Amino acid sequence: MSDSDRDDPDAVARMAGGLSAFRAAEWDACAGTANPFVSHAFLSALEDSGSATAQRGWQPVPIAIDGPGGHPIAVMPAYAKSHSQGEYVFDHSWADAWQRAGGNYYPKLQIAVPFTPVPGPRLLARDPAYAPALIGAAEAVVAEHRLSSAHATFIAPEEVPLFEAAGWLIRVDRQFHWTNQGYARFEDFLDALASRKRKAIRKERAAAVDGLTIEHVTGAALTEAHWDAFWGFYQDTGARKWGRPYLTRSFFSLLGERMADKVLLIFALRHGKPIAGALNLIGADTLYGRYWGCTEDVPFLHFELCYYQAIDAAIARGLARVEAGAQGEHKLARGYTPTPTWSAHYIADERFRRAVADYLEREREAVAGDIAALDDFTPFKRG
Repeated sequence: MSDSDRDDPDAVARMAGGLSAFRAAEWDACAGTANPFVSHAFLSALEDSGSATAQRGWQPVPIAIDGPGGHPIAVMPAYAKSHSQGEYVFDHSWADAWQRAGGNYYPKLQIAVPFTPVPGPRLLARDPAYAPALIGAAEAVVAEHRLSSAHATFIAPEEVPLFEAAGWLIRVDRQFHWTNQGYARFEDFLDALASRKRKAIRKERAAAVDGLTIEHVTGAALTEAHWDAFWGFYQDTGARKWGRPYLTRSFFSLLGERMADKVLLIFALRHGKPIAGALNLIGADTLYGRYWGCTEDVPFLHFELCYYQAIDAAIARGLARVEAGAQGEHKLARGYTPTPTWSAHYIADERFRRAVADYLEREREAVAGDIAALDDFTPFKRG
């Protein structure tokens, strides 16, 4: 990548070979502390555990803008991708069309947190004025390495105008998020629901925990025994959903070593033995639900551990939101409402770009209609 920056002659853009090229304090000074997934601890754990590597199709190529003295003033988590797995913003049809036209869609540049459909910042800058320089640096990588495209997935809402101003194509999807309306306890949340929905949730919760004990584990209380139990749950769910789990066992140990205070494991135990578990990460104002699994099929236990216990934990911590991952219209009845998510796409070829732009325009209209329709089915009281 060329050592150039479009706006500041004292700033230099570079592409590194991984998070090891950055000191944690330097990276985190750009990333901030609000979103744990863009922290040096989380991203380096993905690399160091062998989860996000070139061999697995995720070659780390983080991009930085260095200021005077060679210290990064803006950074971007980026990967050279040789496939479209583990992204949750699906472009397989784009790849097929480009390949049929005689082009090479892969490798492509992916600006993302691997295997993590969680909205958050991707343009990580000490000074927001340098965020556009990161977009320009990504375009330079595409041009210099003759890549087909660059894709920034699950970008923060405030980053959408920056990518639009740079001419990137905007794609919209939706997830289901829970919002804390100042509730002091779970019953306050239930009081905001229609009577029938409120009764249904109480019945679900009672059935789910019958004969079980629920345990929340975080911080220094986390042990390898907890991770061993959760690894079994994760492997079972991953094998059923993806064929092969994306994350390695050592990733979870590194997560516990490097950011235990940001981790919340919620277990269901029968006679003291974990039979199900859910992994959450704790942000500045959001609880992020990530993975879950079980060894017993207990009705409603998935809803209890992943949604209701997460709401309990968010209320107890005074957090504003629970984001429980991608997909899942079943979340709607549990108080999680449809929320748009965004991604931005840079297509190098003008003709291909026009075709994708036309598709995305129609897709955005469909998603907007879907969100509007789903809003009518939220369980909250009307009027």
